[in-house]
Amino acid sequence: MIEITDSNLQSEILDAERLALLDFSAVWCQPCKKLEPILKELAPTYEGKAVIAHCDVAKSPETAKRFGVMAVPTVVFVKGGKEVDRFIGLQSKEQIVKKIEEHL
Repeated sequence: MIEITDSNLQSEILDAERLALLDFSAVWCQPCKKLEPILKELAPTYEGKAVIAHCDVAKSPETAKRFGVMAVPTVVFVKGGKEVDRFIGLQSKEQIVKKIEEHL
């Protein structure tokens, strides 16, 4: 999983030609801690097809603000530099795979 910051958002997510899944979380968030291993497990499966990335809202507040993140975890799907979908809260691996497959 790639770590996204205010400084690398453009190059890693917005300029990416493939689908990007951007997970916004915080260190104090329990559902975020449950979501992280699911995303880490999925990352190798989609290597070359999709970017799976993480953004700590406390460390990169401008990125969170840019996407209007008001709650964590929030997962935003970006394609061609534009948001195409999102979900808020913990989702199952199956639900996440379904969303990824919809946008590939």
